[in-house]
Amino acid sequence: MNEPAHEPSCETPAVPTPGTAEGPPYAECVLCRKPTEYAESVKGITLCPVCAWQEAQRTACSG
Repeated sequence: MNEPAHEPSCETPAVPTPGTAEGPPYAECVLCRKPTEYAESVKGITLCPVCAWQEAQRTACSG
């Protein structure tokens, strides 16, 4: 009998985001000053998950 060909999964492996901290000290969010998931050594704008989500909503295309 012919068995169906095994197709590779479309799932992507979990890859840590560059600059993600394994532990303290964490960088502060530039909007609300709460701790983020990024290390203090990360350069640029760091946002906490809540502010990042709100910023994505503000900048998303609505049409």
